[in-house]
Amino acid sequence: MVTTPLCEMLISAGAIRFGEFTLASGKTSTVYIDIKKAITDPGILKAIASEVLVRIGDFDAVAGVAVGGVPLAVAVSLAANKPYVIIRKEQKSHGIAHLIIGEVSAKRVLLVEDVTTSGGSAVFGIEQLRVAGAFVQDVVSVVDRDEGAEQTLSQLGVSLTPLVRMHDLMSK
Repeated sequence: MVTTPLCEMLISAGAIRFGEFTLASGKTSTVYIDIKKAITDPGILKAIASEVLVRIGDFDAVAGVAVGGVPLAVAVSLAANKPYVIIRKEQKSHGIAHLIIGEVSAKRVLLVEDVTTSGGSAVFGIEQLRVAGAFVQDVVSVVDRDEGAEQTLSQLGVSLTPLVRMHDLMSK
């Protein structure tokens, strides 16, 4: 068990909820990790950005899939003084109908996620970034549920770095 200040902050913010939940992966769970609620606290958001910079080496830009990944990408962007990119979940039918907002061509892009379970959202983000010409080798997740995301991403040649693992939160 690893107890970190970030783990303690997430617990204090009420980021763990118990009940019956359907996750983005389609799986059902009795535990929901509510990072979106937790990251509305600027102290937690700043702590996450700082921890990302401690754990990840060089990158040219940081990206997040809407909605949960966007504030994380902005926070890391500000902490690293590097540009950020937004990945839309679906293409708009008006204006400039791109899924990627920001410049990624020929850049090493770090993808940040709020929670990873199976890795589906991260895979979507990686695919969109690569189609746009980015090099993606690293994904950081605030919390990994330890349900296959690491293996899924490794098949794409991408490393997953969780800041906190589910069992760390549950052991508190």
